[in-house]
This record gives sequence, C-alpha cells and structure tokens, in this order.
Amino acid sequence: MAKRTRRQNTSHDPATAYAQNVVSGGIIAGPHVRASCERHLRDLDEAGNRGLVWDKKAAARALGFFPDVLRLSEGQFEGQPFQLHPAQEFIVGAIFGWKRADGTRRFRRAYIEQGKGNGKSPLAGGIGLYGLVADGEPGAQIFAAAAKMDQARILFNDAVAMVRQSPALEQRLTPTGINPVNNLAWMENGSFFRPVGRDTGKTGSGMRPHFVMIDELHEHPNRDTLEMLERGFKFRRNPLVFMITNSGSDRNSVCWEEHEHAVNVAHGEVEDDTTFSYICALDDDDDPLDDPSCWIKANPLLGVTITESYLADVAAQAKAIPGKANGIRRLHFCQWTDAETAWISRELWEACEDPDMKLDEFEGQECWFGLDLGATKDMTARVQIFRDGKTESGDPKFAMFAHGYTPADTLHGRVRDDRAPYDVWVDHGHLTATPGKVVRFDRVAADLVDMAARFEVVAVAYDRWLIRNFEITLDEMGVTLPLIEHPQGTNRRKDSPLWMPDSINEFEKLLLEGRLRIAVNPALRSAVASSTFWMSPAGLRRFEKQRAMARIDLAVAAAMAVGAAVANESDEPSVYEERGLLFV
Repeated sequence: MAKRTRRQNTSHDPATAYAQNVVSGGIIAGPHVRASCERHLRDLDEAGNRGLVWDKKAAARALGFFPDVLRLSEGQFEGQPFQLHPAQEFIVGAIFGWKRADGTRRFRRAYIEQGKGNGKSPLAGGIGLYGLVADGEPGAQIFAAAAKMDQARILFNDAVAMVRQSPALEQRLTPTGINPVNNLAWMENGSFFRPVGRDTGKTGSGMRPHFVMIDELHEHPNRDTLEMLERGFKFRRNPLVFMITNSGSDRNSVCWEEHEHAVNVAHGEVEDDTTFSYICALDDDDDPLDDPSCWIKANPLLGVTITESYLADVAAQAKAIPGKANGIRRLHFCQWTDAETAWISRELWEACEDPDMKLDEFEGQECWFGLDLGATKDMTARVQIFRDGKTESGDPKFAMFAHGYTPADTLHGRVRDDRAPYDVWVDHGHLTATPGKVVRFDRVAADLVDMAARFEVVAVAYDRWLIRNFEITLDEMGVTLPLIEHPQGTNRRKDSPLWMPDSINEFEKLLLEGRLRIAVNPALRSAVASSTFWMSPAGLRRFEKQRAMARIDLAVAAAMAVGAAVANESDEPSVYEERGLLFV
C-alpha cells in the first residue's frame, strides 16, 4: 500500500494552520501564495508516495528558535522577542519541517518575493543564525550574499544586531571587526556567518556553504554569484539557498528566471521537490492604486511592519507622479514592470502586435526606413514602415517591421553581460549576427538593396553617427539609396526636417490610437520596454541610451522611421520635396 503522510493536528502546527486559513479564504493572499498553500496541504496527503515526510517537531524546533533565542532591534521592535508572523511561520515551518526519507531536508532552495518593508531581511538573518548555531552542521559556512557588499551588509547587520540582543548568542559567537562587523564566528564548532558581495569579488570557488541568504535577487546582473555558491553545496547534506527579493523590472534576468520557476512549482506546472516558494502577487483584476483591499496580497505583514497610511501615501504618489508609478508598483505591490519608468506599457504594445502580419503583404509599396548604426557593442537597427490603410475618420494607419544586426564573435559574451537572449533572437530570425567583432555594414547595406528591389523606398532616415562609414560601404557597392538625416537631439536643426521629439510623440500617438500594426519582434519589444529619455525644461524628449536597462537601438530606429513616414503624410509640402533627399 502506498505510504501516505497523515494530516496533522494544526493546534501545534502553525505552518499547516496558515495554509488552511489561506485556502479557506480566512487569510487574504495572492494567487501564488494560495498555490503554495494548496501545494502544502496536497503534499500532506500525497507526498509520502514520493518518500517525503512532514516532520512537525522539526518545524516546531525551527519556529521556536526565533522567539526563544532572537531579539529584534531598532524602532518599535527594539529588544522584543522575534515573534514570527503567521506568513513567516509558514515559510520557516515548511522549509524546516519537510524531510526526505533519509532524514535530510526536502527543500534546498527557497524563493521569497514580497513588498518592501515586510521583514524579509530580518527573517533571512534569523534563518542564517539558525543554520549557524542550531542546525547541527559542523563547520557551517553561512553567507549573506548580494550584488553589492553594501546590500549584503543590510541582511548581515540584522543578524549582528540580533546577536547583540541575545545573551545566548553573544556568549557563543565572536564578531570580527567593529564598525562594521565582518564575520560572526562560532569558534567551538568551526562555523561562521559573513557577508559577500559580487562587487568585491569575494565569491570564490573555495566556499563550502551550508546556508546562502541571497538578498535583493532582482539587483543581481546574472546568476554567477548564485551558481558559484550553490556549487559548494556538494559538500553538505542539508544545504539551503534562501532568496529574498522585491519584484523586478527585467524579464531577461536571473530573478525573473527564478520567479517563473518558483511560480510554476507552486502551481504544479513543474515538479521540483527541492524548491519552496512564497511569491506575493496581486490578482489580475486588482488595482493597488485605487483598491486598498488588495494591498495585503503583496504585503502579508500589513499592520505589523508596514502601515496602511504609508501605502496610501505611496499609492497617491504613483497617481500624482507618473514617473514614480512603476517603481512603486514594483517595490510595494509586487508587480513586475518593464522599466523603472516605462515608456510604453507591455499591454499597450502587445495590443498593437500582429503575429500574422508578413512583409510579403506590402510587396511593391512605398516604405520608409529608420536606420540606427552601431559599432561594437551597439546593435545596428533597421525599422521599416508602410502605409496600412486609414481609420474611419481618415487618419493614416501604418505597419512596422524591425530587424537588428549584431557582431557574431562577441554574441555569447554579450548574452551574458547584457542578460539578453541575442542568440535566441538570432536563431528565430529577429537579428542577424554578422561575422567578426563589429557589425558588418556591407551586410546591412546589402539587405537594404534587396528591400529597394522589392519595395519603393521613399527615404532612409539616419543619424550622423557612423554614417560616413556606411556611405563608404554604399559607394564601394555602387549603390544609391535615398538618405535623409534624422538628428537625435532636442535642438531643432534648420538643415533637417526631422526632429526626434516630434518622432517620439508621433510614435506614441500611433500606439495610443491603435494606428500601428507591428510585426512581432521580441528584440524590438525589449528595446521599447527598456527605453528611457532625457527631457529638456520645455518637455522635449530624446532617447538616453546610457541609462537604458537594455539595448534600445531598435526603439530609436522605430521612432526615426515613424517620424519619416508621418512627415510625408502632413498637409504641408513634403519634407522630402522641401529638404530634398541626400543620394549617394
């Protein structure tokens, strides 16, 4: 007969009590926390078939460590026992209560995503101290790890403060350093707890972690630190990586990968008995800026460590100051955003995408190009615009196709450095990888010549940067293309009819009015989502590549192409007739 894990009496089982209250609706929680609770209850009935055991005593031991040994520091909680909130009891209880048949812990990885101010760092610090002194691991190495040492110290300093408040721990542990403390050592057991930061290069191959506490995973540029520390787990029987984070803004990041995996595990879409997740999120129809009732889904410690009045203030700021909205949604309401101050929302952009639109539909028709040339790390971007009918009111509609070029020899290095799947985009035909370490302009020019044979090219809008190199390439090929300069700044130039502030505004207008069909290109979507601007005192905008979170060359080229196409539709004399085209 299959072995079953018997349901426990929840009077001394806070983790299970919390899960039952969430599933029954007694505690309000978001979709992924509900899924994690359902998973816990389902596993109480079924996990025995997989050799897993719910050890209520082990869970109780870890839960008891917090109020019995640890004291909180700072503010209203100074000196008080660390009484875990029910949500924290679920996290700690589940991690330490679930066991494998051999007695080792089931969960080796935990992903915790909550709103800012919900006590993630003190909880992680407490778990680190438990691993140091109470987990029975000789020579335990505990690390508080973050992208930057300053961030790692936040979590570690919470642990140091708790040690200073606890006579039992202060007697047992020896700190190194005064201001700041750099290490907590349990000399008798050969164990230590210390911070490490990727920016200091202090994550190395000699580490043999027992517990790793990863803080603010959304700020990690790649998974190097996480993988380096996890590789040391091979020396341990009961290792744990405990990841805590706010929601992020980069869907090409290690944090998004871990988020998606943890979501899939919670919902049973991926089977992984080593991963625990507690992911706060809103339901699809929740609006945190207008509906306070959903705040607790992202902030389980609402009313304890964070107040309703504080969240009301930040929600009001998000409504009053649009530039703050995405940061507030991300940090306080667990909503993943595309950029700190997104230019175009993902929903609006995707509503304009047409996965069935093909270039062949426009054979022989007039078109306008935007061309943003790049050298080594920059991408060269080519965006093509066609007329696409008119609205009922007679306004012109347009269709957009985008393509990028990137150096092949540095492709994989930039996949790692930029955290962008250039290799996948190349494989799917959205980018072309040209041979060498720089973009081959002859390949770009050859493609434009092919386009000129298929379509009536009215204009190729270009920026001065590297245009002379491109012109030389065209000369060598004996090719003539209708070129028109499109400056990138906010100062209107008399010698050019095109102007970036106008082009940006027209691009936005087409999107908002639903007058632009866009052929799906994830590289273009990423560029638009990551775009940032410099704004003049008069409110004029230009793209600012240096501050962008990803390569935005395709977004720049798209605005240039829109500017050129829309200018041709003006009631005024054609800019091409007035300015003339520059032919080579």
